[in-house]
Amino acid sequence: MRHFDLIVVGTGSGNSILDERFRDQRVALVEHGTFGGTCLNVGCIPTKMLVHTADLAATPGRAGRFGVDETLDGVRWPAIRDRIFADRIDPIARSGREYRLTHPDNDEVTVYLGTAAFTGHKELTVTLNDGSGTETITAEQIVLAAGGRPVVPDIEGLAGADFHTSDSVMRLAELPERMIILGSGFVAAEFAHVFSALGVRVTMVARSGGVLRHEDEDISARFTQLAAQRWEVRLHTQALRVEQSGGLTRLDVVGPDGAETIEGEVLLVATGRRPNTDRLNVAATDLAVTADGHLVVDEHQRTTVPGIWALGDISSPWALKHVANHEQRVVQHNLLHPTDLVASDHRFVPHAVFSSPQIAAVGLTEAQAIDQGLDVTVALQQYADIAYGWAMEEETGFAKLIADRGTGRLVGAHIIGPQAPTLIQPLIQAMSFDMDVRTLARGQYWIHPSMPELVENALLKLEL
Repeated sequence: MRHFDLIVVGTGSGNSILDERFRDQRVALVEHGTFGGTCLNVGCIPTKMLVHTADLAATPGRAGRFGVDETLDGVRWPAIRDRIFADRIDPIARSGREYRLTHPDNDEVTVYLGTAAFTGHKELTVTLNDGSGTETITAEQIVLAAGGRPVVPDIEGLAGADFHTSDSVMRLAELPERMIILGSGFVAAEFAHVFSALGVRVTMVARSGGVLRHEDEDISARFTQLAAQRWEVRLHTQALRVEQSGGLTRLDVVGPDGAETIEGEVLLVATGRRPNTDRLNVAATDLAVTADGHLVVDEHQRTTVPGIWALGDISSPWALKHVANHEQRVVQHNLLHPTDLVASDHRFVPHAVFSSPQIAAVGLTEAQAIDQGLDVTVALQQYADIAYGWAMEEETGFAKLIADRGTGRLVGAHIIGPQAPTLIQPLIQAMSFDMDVRTLARGQYWIHPSMPELVENALLKLEL
């Protein structure tokens, strides 16, 4: 049994903890899969590279209204896929692995390529990927940054079927003619946009009555309306069983109009994600876990076992890279400065959905604000009513702001439309630095004509 000063499990955001300040410590780094974690390999970075490609492919379909005649002459899927993975993502993951394994800066870092699980108090046993056996290691400090994975629902026939999740669908050998997407959250919405823009006929199957139902009600309703114009959307529909033959997948469902069978060459299961806590055997070291499987942590990212820390998707309800990176910096500081702990700031966590249209949000929805008993004022500003919106012929997007009527502070902001994740940033800043609506609206210049006027005009509409 080998003892270390620090063990880090996971090479996503957890890998960034180890800088030159840890060179005087004996460190173990454990990774069971590909270096770089979800974001780099199967999440935000490759998906956004695909989204940008899809946006380009969709441009000719909108160009005619501007007097520009464009055509989409073809989609070379192998070139699209290989630009992302063979040319960019895979070399980065390999170089990250080689850096930790061979670079002189990492002489004090022992890399274990395998799967770790607790077998005692602050004791991890790693089953090595090369089949050479196991090794048990212990440490004074342990950081758990083991991430999460896609949820696979319990549907008859699915376990033995050939299906894809977000982990695999971006590496398809070829584009199918038809794709069934099971789910209606942000993963489903983004891939529906990507593959439909590239010419695939998409059918989305949603148990709920709307797409992106966790967004503000007005945002979800507008997105659902627009999604139904681009894809076959089955709402209030339950998947019953999966059957496959001859390269075809048949999904039996039941919905408002009764039972039907949906067919496609590819089935994408996008029904959510779950933390990898269950794979760590955390009960062996008495770590507390929430009802939904996340490790319990305090504001300093400490678990219920002294000396064990957690960050990212394994402990956070936000499966977001910017949250994991923030928590990584907190854990890094606290490891280095145990008598001067800092806390994570989760007050105003923003998120974005890179579909078509784009969505961004921060803070409370209108319904949540009302449920909390807040006296709020709400303003809606359409893209169509600002000069740049006219130029873009943008007729469906809008910003929705929610503010406390008494204090003038924003409590929620929601945007659906072009560049929503960029436009929302000044609102995140205002909430984070306790800036009132009047100061934000009138205390600075807003370029005219530009898209940020959407935010300016929405702020001015709030009745305080």
